[in-house]
Amino acid sequence: MAELFDTLTLPNGAVLPNRIGKGAMEENMCDAGQVPGARLVKLYKAWAEGGTGMILTGNVMVAPNALTGPGGVVLQKGTLDNPDTAARFGRWAEAGKSGGGHLVMQISHPGRQVFAAQGQRPVSASATKVNIAGFEKLFDTAHALTDTEIKEIIARFAETSRLAEQAGFDGVQVHGAHGYLVSQFLSPLTNLRDDDWGGSLENRARLLLEIVRAIRAVVKPSFSVMVKLNSADFQRGGFELDDAKQVVAWLNVEAVDMVEISGGSYESPAMQGRTREKNPSRTLQREMYFIEFAKEIAEVAKMPLMVTGGVTKLATANMAMATGSVDMVGIARALAYQPDLPNQWKMGAVPEIVWPTITWKNKGFAALAVMSMTKAQFKRMANGRAPSLKLNPVIVLIKDRMDLSKITLRYKIWFAAQGYELKK
Repeated sequence: MAELFDTLTLPNGAVLPNRIGKGAMEENMCDAGQVPGARLVKLYKAWAEGGTGMILTGNVMVAPNALTGPGGVVLQKGTLDNPDTAARFGRWAEAGKSGGGHLVMQISHPGRQVFAAQGQRPVSASATKVNIAGFEKLFDTAHALTDTEIKEIIARFAETSRLAEQAGFDGVQVHGAHGYLVSQFLSPLTNLRDDDWGGSLENRARLLLEIVRAIRAVVKPSFSVMVKLNSADFQRGGFELDDAKQVVAWLNVEAVDMVEISGGSYESPAMQGRTREKNPSRTLQREMYFIEFAKEIAEVAKMPLMVTGGVTKLATANMAMATGSVDMVGIARALAYQPDLPNQWKMGAVPEIVWPTITWKNKGFAALAVMSMTKAQFKRMANGRAPSLKLNPVIVLIKDRMDLSKITLRYKIWFAAQGYELKK
């Protein structure tokens, strides 16, 4: 049975120094022009030196008109033609690999999950809209993508992957979870199409499979290609566990080096633990949200599996490894509060990571506050300060919204300069 600090060899031959992975968390910290800067370099150096075996970046966008947040990094055709920009991506990659771990760029398209205030025109598998009680005005109804537009997006994922390899990253992870575009195609709640991209699960999974194939066609065999997949949407009538198992079975023959298991979306944020039972009967289920789903998926998966969500304790991580279903334990928020947690564990320390619990009645506000509190820790580390448990979530959320307004304006100016028309 593999243990947490054993090495892990991926199908492509890459060797990871241990079984701890930093889960992707959206930083929203790019410099002007949607490029990485000194703050991201400093943040990733802290995580790299903290001892994680693999680092997944926050989602890097494949298109300038499709961002989850106005501070997101964009990597597209022509980006690295500018020597200064190429150097910026190179420094980011160097920082993320400085501790000897595997650095993987998460690449994504948000689809309909873009905020209306950013001025983008949301797209999706079908003309649907994000529906969060009390937040309906934050999102617009999406445009249903045409066949040509879908193929253009597939090409964008491939080009971003090629450029990530050129910049020095060790791999990419296609974000197929959390209600973003790939997940929208997979889910029958958001994919209402009756063409070759919708209807049956095979058709709904076509976008993901063609993205993976397109990426593999333009990168070296040694470059890691990974997928993040929902175990379920946690919404009635949505993407379910049996669907996930079938998609993983299809991915088995697509030279995928790892699948990360997660779940939920903006409408049902299971990735934050918001859909868990109030009194779960087992410690591992309570502290590692998707472990039971991973056990089921492991029955069909031929590639390594990573599970992220809720891990704060060494004992929990060890229990997950002891199931024999998990090849890598993903840790996200805990590393925002203690970036050297893997090193602490390896030295025998067992620090308790306890972040402020946000149990507001409105799930939408609570989800925003959780993200704002996490981003506040990123900003502290990027400025050379230690994370803090003493921040007030209300104040942090308000400040984050104010900062977001400034970044949104900066993004809109840049976006218009690229020749795009802002939505009125």
